[in-house]
Amino acid sequence: MKKTKMLTEGALMLAVFTILLLIFNYIPFLSLIAVAFLLLPFILYSAKYPLKYSFILLIGGIIISALVGTLLLIPVAIAYGTTGMVIGYSIQKKKSKTFLYIAASIMFLLNTIGQYIVSVVLFKIDILKDTIKMVRESMNKSMQIFEAVDKGTTDQLMDQFNTILNSFTTLLPSLLVIASFLIIWILLSINLPIARRFQIDAPKWNSFRDLQLPRSILWYYLITIILTLILRPEQGDFLNTALANLNFVLQLLMLLQGLSFLFFYSYEKKWPKAIPVLIIIFSFLLFPLQYLIRILGIMDLGFNLRQLIKRKSP
Repeated sequence: MKKTKMLTEGALMLAVFTILLLIFNYIPFLSLIAVAFLLLPFILYSAKYPLKYSFILLIGGIIISALVGTLLLIPVAIAYGTTGMVIGYSIQKKKSKTFLYIAASIMFLLNTIGQYIVSVVLFKIDILKDTIKMVRESMNKSMQIFEAVDKGTTDQLMDQFNTILNSFTTLLPSLLVIASFLIIWILLSINLPIARRFQIDAPKWNSFRDLQLPRSILWYYLITIILTLILRPEQGDFLNTALANLNFVLQLLMLLQGLSFLFFYSYEKKWPKAIPVLIIIFSFLLFPLQYLIRILGIMDLGFNLRQLIKRKSP
C-alpha cells in the first residue's frame, strides 16, 4: 500500500510539473508565474519519501521536459528538480531553515555554473561573453552618433561606460552568487507556505529585524580590506578579482546587517513601520547613506548594539 501511494503521488507530482512546464514554455505572459512553482512538486514529494524515489521523479521530469518541449527545457528540469529535492530532503531530515536556504542556494548556483560550462565546452556558446560584446558594440555605435556634436563629452561617457563594464566583468562571480541566493529566497517565500498547507512541516522565516550574521564575517571583512591595501593587486589579476568579489559580498552582508539593525531599533522604539522601509528606499537612491548603514552593521556585529538597547529599554 505504501509503495502504491508513493507511485500514485509520484505520478500526480509529475503531472503537475508537466502542466507547469507547458505553461512556462508556451504561454509567455504566465511563464513567470509558472516558473515560481516548478520547485513545488519536488519539495512536496522529497519531504515525504526516500531520496531514491525522488531521483526517479527527477528522471521522469527530465524525460517529460524533452518530450513536451525542446532540449532547452532539460536544464530547467534539472535545476528546479534538484533544488526542490534538496529543499524537500532538508525538510524531511528536520534541518534548520538556514541550512535549507544555504543548501538550496548552493545547489541552484552549481546548476547555473554547470549549465554555463556545458554551454561553453560542448556548444561553444558563451552567453556572458557574447552579451558583454553586444552591449559594448551597441554603446560604441551610440557614441558615434554623439561624437560629431561633442567629442569631449563622448570620450568621458565612454570612459565611464568602460569602467562600469569592467567592474561588472570583475564582480560577475559574486553577482552570480548573490543572484542565486536572492532567487532561492524568493522561491522559498512563495513555495514553503504552500507546502505547509499540504501538511509538510516546513520551517518558518524569522523577522528581518532578527537577522544576526556570525561575528566571524566581521573579521573576514577586515582581513579582506587589509589585504587589498597591502597587496594592491593589479587590475585583471586573479588576486584582484578574488579580493574584489570577496569585498563586494562582505560589504553587502554588512549592509544587510545594518538594515536589520535599523528594523530592530525601529521595533524597539515603536517607530512607524514606514520609517525603516523609507530608509531602505533612500539607501538605494543616496549612495552615501549606504556607508552609514554599513557602519551600523559593523558596529552591531562588533559591539552587539542590540543587547545594549535591550538593557536600556524599560
